[in-house]
Amino acid sequence: MKKTTIFVQEKKLKNEKISMLTAYDYSTAKLMDSCGIDILLVGDSLGMVVLGYDSTLPVTMADMIHHAKAVARGCETALVVADMPFMSYQVSVTEAVANAGKLMKETGVNAVKLEGGRDVCPQIEAISKAFVPVMGHLGLTPQSVNALGGYRVQGKDRGRARQLIEDAQAVEQAGAFAVVLECVPAGLAGLITKLLRIPTIGIGAGRDCDGQVLVYQDMLALYPGNKPKFVKQYADAGSVIKNAFRSYIEETESGLFPADEHTFKIDDDILEELRRQYETET
Repeated sequence: MKKTTIFVQEKKLKNEKISMLTAYDYSTAKLMDSCGIDILLVGDSLGMVVLGYDSTLPVTMADMIHHAKAVARGCETALVVADMPFMSYQVSVTEAVANAGKLMKETGVNAVKLEGGRDVCPQIEAISKAFVPVMGHLGLTPQSVNALGGYRVQGKDRGRARQLIEDAQAVEQAGAFAVVLECVPAGLAGLITKLLRIPTIGIGAGRDCDGQVLVYQDMLALYPGNKPKFVKQYADAGSVIKNAFRSYIEETESGLFPADEHTFKIDDDILEELRRQYETET
């Protein structure tokens, strides 16, 4: 049975935690979906972990549509949410609605996500009224990394903590069905979670959020570089994959692969006839 935004909101009411992971391709989405994940996020983080950019800013609508289509095709039960990329919703409310509709219509995802608080509430309200469910995103908003002065924990001082609370309440009022809290002090995230009727999904925001999300390359140790403090690595899949690559290279170079069990047969009489014919000609 396909999970919906109502299903996610009901989990909060039942005090049941919500599981969410990023996905960017069909095969990964299919694996995650088969495990019972609640939400799959086609994040604009694909710019860094899939496309090799140094931030999410270069990601385009075309990029998001391409990857979101693949993920949606791989899901039977998970709710699929796609990020709206940088400058696809900031310019105007009209353009935001058009791009949200395009993203949903062309990919088959179930909702969109956009970053920001009170400044983007007109967009959230208009997109929601166009029957496109919206997930909010507050705290460390990667599309605003230059304005924020880097990838830093948000809401540590009194003024910014109040701003985050008020932004979260405004996003809820505007019609978002859930909100991601990224790199927010655990106590503050817990308070916001209590104040909101809609679910909070934490990433680096503590255990009191209604759910959790991680970039799957981080939790499987697939992405090179420094591991963020909030990431728990559930498997060192990167080492397993590298060892497999090395073994393949070594066996190819030594001739061990392919072995007989990896090859197809032809009748010896046919092969002998072909040899006589063509080797004689050459």
